[in-house]
Amino acid sequence: MSFLTRRRSIDTIADFEPGTRLTPTLSWPHLIALGVGAIVGTGIYTLIGVGAAKAGPAVMLSFLIAGGVCVFAALAYAELATMIPASGSAYTYSYAALGEGLAWIIGWSLILEYSLVVSAVAVGWSGYFSGFLDSLGWGLPAYLTNGPFGTDTPGLVNLPAVGIVGVVAGLLILGMRESATLNAALVAVKVLALAAFVAIAAPHFDPANLSPFMPFGFGKSETVVDGETVSVGVMAAAAIIFFAFYGFDAVSTAAEETKNPGRDLTIGIVGSMAVCMLIYLLVAAAAVGAMPFDQFASSGEPLAYIARTLGSDLAGTLIAGAAIVALPTVLLAFMYGQSRIFFVMARDGMLPRRLAAVSEKRGTPVLMTAVTAVLMAMIAGLFSLGELAALANAGTLAAFVAVGASLIVLRVQQPARPRPFRAPAWALVGAGCIAGCLYLFVSLPVSTQVNFFIWNGLGLVLYFAFARRNTRLARGEEQPA
Repeated sequence: MSFLTRRRSIDTIADFEPGTRLTPTLSWPHLIALGVGAIVGTGIYTLIGVGAAKAGPAVMLSFLIAGGVCVFAALAYAELATMIPASGSAYTYSYAALGEGLAWIIGWSLILEYSLVVSAVAVGWSGYFSGFLDSLGWGLPAYLTNGPFGTDTPGLVNLPAVGIVGVVAGLLILGMRESATLNAALVAVKVLALAAFVAIAAPHFDPANLSPFMPFGFGKSETVVDGETVSVGVMAAAAIIFFAFYGFDAVSTAAEETKNPGRDLTIGIVGSMAVCMLIYLLVAAAAVGAMPFDQFASSGEPLAYIARTLGSDLAGTLIAGAAIVALPTVLLAFMYGQSRIFFVMARDGMLPRRLAAVSEKRGTPVLMTAVTAVLMAMIAGLFSLGELAALANAGTLAAFVAVGASLIVLRVQQPARPRPFRAPAWALVGAGCIAGCLYLFVSLPVSTQVNFFIWNGLGLVLYFAFARRNTRLARGEEQPA
């Protein structure tokens, strides 16, 4: 089955058909804001509670481990994105380095990642929004704030989650530059809110809250909580918290819309990752030091809960309000990335090509953005946060493994090709990215791993039924590399 291994040439990847070229409007400040906006979000505002429930105070170590794996991935992304300045992220790099079959699997995994990230963040935002309304005495009924699946108190639909997806989709349809400018302002609000939390929690730091530091051990293990088997341990938490770090890959999807990709993509990817690593560690240390982890682990808005419990009701309300305003930056970044992944796969013929249409007025894929929004709104309205985050991580880890492998393959096969950014110690970076991601994957719940393989099994059915006969390579529109 040679069609599984046929590869697109890097020289022709950016050779776009008329009417399918995205308009370059972004510079490095937009990309850093996009990266920070994507990375700093639900992971620290809401998943810190989920992580603490699995690792205890050692959730700080979980953040460090997950972030360390992402450093390798960020360096690999930076080299590949500047060398192949086209949208598509890991899917595009895999098509050039690993072949069409693996490119499809990675593209299908990215669909899983981005769709579920947006949906999970929308669910997390809904928790803050509902808590904020409750504090004002305007609470919504439970059946309108919980989906019917994956929650202890099932409802009809998570209406706030569906609503925020629609609002963000509308912003993206208006235009990417306009969305990026608003995104930068909201990112500033979000970072200031986290700084305020650290300022409130730090004076209450009590070393006794850190003991025992690692109550559930380091490696993943299974335990029964309230009659349900759950994964615990530092690595189990890291595998979930990984969700909090990988927003930088959304920056790579902006390659085609970046004015100076050779310089700006490196700044956006590596810079946003470094800034966010520092923010996360400070906030995690302040949270677990200020209060015993089991007191806030079950809260849907843990940072606001900690602030309120420490006696600052106003600060808690403001932090929740900031999350309401600023978490949509994560939605914007990932919905942007997902629409571009879908768009590029359609442009390549992997998906119906009529979806790869660019609005002449906006310079953006309006139709694909709308399709993406409908899919994500449906998922967000029906499922819970923890379930979505774990499965989204599986898709991301697969993509990161492919990026590490693509870095190594292209360095070996095409060592002389110009690379505006060259990852230091490329063999170590590539191998570290692959090994770290595989370790995190096996640390995910078994049910998540099974669902991931089921998802990709369905994807392969679609590939053999449709995609393999309709790609540009299959139709002879370009010659394979």
